[in-house]
Amino acid sequence: MRLNGVKPFKTNDTFIAPSACVIGDVTNWDESSVWYGVVVRGDNASIEVGYKSNLQDRCVVNTVPALETKFPPICHIGHYVSIGSGSLLTSCRVEDFVIIGEKSIVGEGSMVESNVILEPGTVVPAYSRIPSGQRWGGNPAKFISNLDDGDKAHIQGNAEHVKDQAYEHMVEFLPYGSSYLHLEELRESGVDAIKG
Repeated sequence: MRLNGVKPFKTNDTFIAPSACVIGDVTNWDESSVWYGVVVRGDNASIEVGYKSNLQDRCVVNTVPALETKFPPICHIGHYVSIGSGSLLTSCRVEDFVIIGEKSIVGEGSMVESNVILEPGTVVPAYSRIPSGQRWGGNPAKFISNLDDGDKAHIQGNAEHVKDQAYEHMVEFLPYGSSYLHLEELRESGVDAIKG
């Protein structure tokens, strides 16, 4: 949806579910996906969703008018990032290769560095920093462990898997209905559906 004269940008291979709301100054990179019931609201500042990143069902991504740090209140989501269902991100920076578990909250002004896994239900308080190569969880977020090579490979593999699922949904979605498919089936079976 266009807002304040700015229309969201998406590439041809970006999947945006029909029930998702992508509003205003939002950029979706190649092969990214915005799933069912997601709200991405770029009304106060810009939002960027990186290459092969995904916002799963019922996520909310928004921005605030200003940050206490005086940095721009944008929301940046890097490449190969998976945001779990029901999560909330507000004017934060999430670097590349990150998994944010379901129903997590990343507060405004926060930074999640690359190669990080946040366990489901994690709350990252406003203006916090999660260092690279670590697993965090809890409310408020606390360090759990360092990631090994298998964990890091899982982050990219998860993003690739969701991208493949998104492609299946994208090619099946017909924005104007599928009634014509029934007519084609009738025509192939030799039934003349149109009598005149």
